[in-house]
Amino acid sequence: MTTPSEHHLESEGDVALADRMRASRDRMLAELGKIIVGQAAVIEQVLLTLLVGGNSLIVGVPGLAKTLLIKTMADVLDLRFSRIQFTPDLMPSDITGTDIIQDDPQTGKRHMVFSPGPVFTNVLLADEINRTPPKTQSALLEAMQEHRVTIQGRTYVLDEPFHVFATQNPIELEGTYPLPEAQLDRFMFHIVIDHPPEDEELEVLRTTTAVQDATVSRAVTGEELVAFQSLVRRVPVSEPVMRYALSLVRASRRHAVGTLDFVEKWVAYGASVRAAQYLVLGAKARALVHGRYHVALEDVRALAHPVMRHRILTNFHAESEGVTTDQIIDRLVASVPAPKSGM
Repeated sequence: MTTPSEHHLESEGDVALADRMRASRDRMLAELGKIIVGQAAVIEQVLLTLLVGGNSLIVGVPGLAKTLLIKTMADVLDLRFSRIQFTPDLMPSDITGTDIIQDDPQTGKRHMVFSPGPVFTNVLLADEINRTPPKTQSALLEAMQEHRVTIQGRTYVLDEPFHVFATQNPIELEGTYPLPEAQLDRFMFHIVIDHPPEDEELEVLRTTTAVQDATVSRAVTGEELVAFQSLVRRVPVSEPVMRYALSLVRASRRHAVGTLDFVEKWVAYGASVRAAQYLVLGAKARALVHGRYHVALEDVRALAHPVMRHRILTNFHAESEGVTTDQIIDRLVASVPAPKSGM
């Protein structure tokens, strides 16, 4: 049992809740393992998204179980799940809902009744979000940021917890509408899901071609998840670690004092302040699930790629030289010095 001198949380109640969170995380991974083979890094990033209370963009080619992962995660958490297949003809009201005329059997009169859309859920999967025009994409903005929607001048608050996971196919770009930077910035992580190693892919082949009777048990309730999200925000972060996260983000911007040469050469726009916020929040959640009650520099470094890869815009020079955002982040992590008093 952890003693008060070994942790930095404010109360024994928080320590007990942190212990429950880790135990719940272990149960969740065990249940997910019944359905999902491998993809440990992707699963951790999805889990951190939920523990922070954020939304994430998942990018990968078809057939890598993106939908199955999010649906299974919702089942394990005993949360309501909705899936929207984004298409060019999708309208904003198809997401948020709309007013419909309904007969009142008692009075015989007609009146307007609000019919909620699929956004009224706990976990919303926006499948191939870049296949619908920006007007419809923007219907998610208010829901993602404010956890509410406004329809016909009336505001409807969404139930907590609420998370959006959007998917994109990186190889079929014809007929797509790139997400505006303002919407991309609202995603906590840009999660890249790739083909698994040969052994894991063989296990996928074995399990999916046999009789499938695996069922998952509920490991966490929605109320517990909300409590975990509140706990994550109470995890302390030292000043050096906070400054290190900010330094990584500021180093990605051009035309600042001390701009790195490769940033000036390859970056059009650097990461926003929201990147630093999510670096710190994600690092808090990662520290807890790894059994620590304080944030270390390694927690920040581990999340630099998923937090920053969709917030750094490369320029023509980077594209012509084949330099990727991930390569720029690698150099940022290598170039930004760690604080001497960092943890």
